[in-house]
Amino acid sequence: MGLSGRVNILGVGISPLTLDGATQQIASWIESGERHYVNVCTVHTVMECQKEPELKRIVNRSGMATPDGMPLVWLCHYYGAKNVTRVYGPDLLLFLCANPSSKGYRHFFYGGATGVADALAERLKQQFPELIVAGAYSPPMLAVGQLEHPNTISMINSSNADIVWVGLGTPKQDFWVARHRPLLNAPVLVAVGAAFDFFTGRIPQAPIWMQRNGLEWLFRLAKEPRRLAYRYLIYNPLFILSLLAQISGLRHYPLL
Repeated sequence: MGLSGRVNILGVGISPLTLDGATQQIASWIESGERHYVNVCTVHTVMECQKEPELKRIVNRSGMATPDGMPLVWLCHYYGAKNVTRVYGPDLLLFLCANPSSKGYRHFFYGGATGVADALAERLKQQFPELIVAGAYSPPMLAVGQLEHPNTISMINSSNADIVWVGLGTPKQDFWVARHRPLLNAPVLVAVGAAFDFFTGRIPQAPIWMQRNGLEWLFRLAKEPRRLAYRYLIYNPLFILSLLAQISGLRHYPLL
């Protein structure tokens, strides 16, 4: 533990949360006007943090770093946070759109290929008629860490959004929410992963039983082998080896 009770997984502080607890925390930030960003974290996120010290600092300084992947949930349990459940990006998005206590919140959807953010907003509006869509925008390709054009910043701010959902993929989305946090008025920015593509049907989701048993990676690898081979076939074994070194005490990973 460290960083206000976070669980140390290879130097990345994972917030010991449940989905309901994460939703309540976001709601409290909105109600109080506090400004934070949220990273949803998987094994991929943790391994990208090993390559990019700045990314590790970003995740560790976030308002919340959720255990999006089941291996991180199991590790939280191993390190004593027994009540932790998976806080999966798509579930967090749906929960906040559907939760009666969050009615009245204004949602802005930023990310995805051309038209995807608009399609997502339309799909969610059909599912949740009372949802307030403040805006939707699919940006042109930006380099990792590149700031948006001032006109786009003004557009998002003028929407009076309470939550900006950011779907750019890891690590680009994690840099985006951290770098744009000082520039945006919305209380909460959430780097929400592949939710945009899942909910618009661009990428199929793994069956629930695979998600619950930590096999979602295998499903996604089978669907996109060329794009995801390195992430899963290289990062996953490296993660296990690094984790064994941490658990055995052979290597220490400080929370920075």
